[in-house]
Amino acid sequence: MPRPRLPSPPSAFLLRQQPFSSTALAYRPTASTSESTRNAVGGGEPIVLPSLQQRAQQRIAQRDLSAAPVSPFLTDSFGRKHDYLRISLTEKCNLRCTYCMPESGVPLLPRDDLLTTDEVERVARLFVANGVSKIRLTGGEPTVRKDLLDVVSRLGRLPLTSLGMTSNGIALKRKLPALVDAGLTHLNISLDTLDPFKYELMTRRRGFTAVMEALEVAQGLKSKGLKTKINMVVVKGLNDMEVPDFVEMTRDMDITVRAIEFMPFEDNRWSTKKLVPSAELVSRIKQVHPNLSKLHDPHSDTTKTWQVPGYKGKVGFISSMSDHFCGECSRLRVGADGGVKVCLFGPPVLSLRPLLRAEPPSPSTDEHVMQQIGAAVWGKKFAHNGLGGPDGIARDGKMGSMVGIGAASSMPNRARSHRSVFSTAVPNLRATAAPLHLLPSTSSTLGLRFASSSSRQNHRTASRSSSTGTSSSSSSSTATAEPTPDHLTHIDPLTGRASMVSVSSKEITLRSATAVGSIFLNEGAWQLIDFGDTAEEGSGAATMRTKKGDVLTISHLAAIMSAKHTSTLIPLCHPLLLTSIKATLTPNPSTRSIEVQATVECEGKTGVEMEALTAVSVGCLTVWDMTKAVSGMESRIGEIRVVRKRGGRSGDWVREEGEGR
Repeated sequence: MPRPRLPSPPSAFLLRQQPFSSTALAYRPTASTSESTRNAVGGGEPIVLPSLQQRAQQRIAQRDLSAAPVSPFLTDSFGRKHDYLRISLTEKCNLRCTYCMPESGVPLLPRDDLLTTDEVERVARLFVANGVSKIRLTGGEPTVRKDLLDVVSRLGRLPLTSLGMTSNGIALKRKLPALVDAGLTHLNISLDTLDPFKYELMTRRRGFTAVMEALEVAQGLKSKGLKTKINMVVVKGLNDMEVPDFVEMTRDMDITVRAIEFMPFEDNRWSTKKLVPSAELVSRIKQVHPNLSKLHDPHSDTTKTWQVPGYKGKVGFISSMSDHFCGECSRLRVGADGGVKVCLFGPPVLSLRPLLRAEPPSPSTDEHVMQQIGAAVWGKKFAHNGLGGPDGIARDGKMGSMVGIGAASSMPNRARSHRSVFSTAVPNLRATAAPLHLLPSTSSTLGLRFASSSSRQNHRTASRSSSTGTSSSSSSSTATAEPTPDHLTHIDPLTGRASMVSVSSKEITLRSATAVGSIFLNEGAWQLIDFGDTAEEGSGAATMRTKKGDVLTISHLAAIMSAKHTSTLIPLCHPLLLTSIKATLTPNPSTRSIEVQATVECEGKTGVEMEALTAVSVGCLTVWDMTKAVSGMESRIGEIRVVRKRGGRSGDWVREEGEGR
């Protein structure tokens, strides 16, 4: 069906009354606006202001009078009116969330390909003049952009009912008060877990404390009108069990927690098995809160909102995959480089950058830009860019990475820069201190573990074959290949610097490892062991008490806890989701020692030998610490080794007694 001719837009839509100017709407700084804010937006002398309530009333009245109706340019062929614009300010991000972007980052565009501050303001003014009443700033991570305060200040002068921003909160704490003074009214903080360790798994970076501090600052700015939401992307088996904990946050905090269904983006290994439908989450919460009440949702709102009676906050669900809301969609997206997306699940359909830079701003050039935008909006499909359900989206969707949403660089035949997010020419030790590979299901271009188990196995097999005079050439088709030479897999052969080993090509299998080690005590410390009235020495039913407490019990707990924190202790180890940790401490009278044994299991792409070794080492160290007053000078820790390993490319093996000691 050919598109009907759009009526000529009225003058209010295109600012015909005067040439486009960044000062079309005058700015008068408030008394709370900092000096830096006034300078950033063009100066101006502070004025005497009415009360906060009077200012709010005046602002609402001004917006009601000046807000333009949605023009035909922002109305699609299904009659949907688009009054909500999301503007991405940057592709950069200081996190590497597993569901959002590849572990190595994304290729960045040249700086000249990104919209300037003036161009961002011009785009916003054009859309607002044509009926947009809500703008949200996104990324990447908006706080990475140095001119963020200037952007917010300029957009804060427009007749908007909402000027929001979505942030991961890492660098937000100190910037937020000035942003609110400049006009920010709504804030969404991305937070997918309340477990600091799991936070590091999901984001591949540390920063949980900084996010919680930013949330606290946001709560303190409620008196200035800031409304705060928490965005939680729910992934089955990873954080879906935490949804009730997020609901409890709303008991005393006036916030909205939104559970967002896991969506397919580039390299995030999406599958329907990881999707938790919003209806299922509501059912789970009702098991804890049977009186959970459904609230009224505004027209075209993507969130279905509920509330536990008596709680200050609300909980919402965004069911973009299981129960789409496309019929009332009112959103458009502009990428950091000016690419326009009319649907989240489709590619950019228009690049504004060449249009903005073709001729100086004027009513005629603005009208031409809006005509191009109108044609793009008119071609918007009804739902999910015509891809069908979740499987079709995952198979044929052109979403790219989440940080690149709206980027025109993903349009066909458009060259992309291949600068990485972080330059590899200069090592960043602070960046590599946080583990990078976080979940077995994520894509990775980096990786980890100290030596390749497959190379060790090949070398061991070759050595045994040589010593027995046999040949393994007939055992398999791959056995005729030259054995892989020993090498340190955590050393970059090009730079000689430490590097993580890639495990992206490995399969997820059940893996386990058992390690043992001993701490040797003097006679005085040995006499502290109480084998009980009926237990015999060596039975394992002993206790050992000092002034610090029960040595064996505390050391047992320390061994288990340390296995879970191996990746934070050993810089290049992958964080793993361990499924079992078993530790035992057994006194050995013949050597006056305590043997520590640990067995660790997981389902993953890399082995758990390091976790078992860490458990044994810390168990022995804890015994040493608790007995050092009696045996410190004479105590000795030794014979720590892996004695059993299962799973992985190198197969299963058991160290024979006495081998390698």
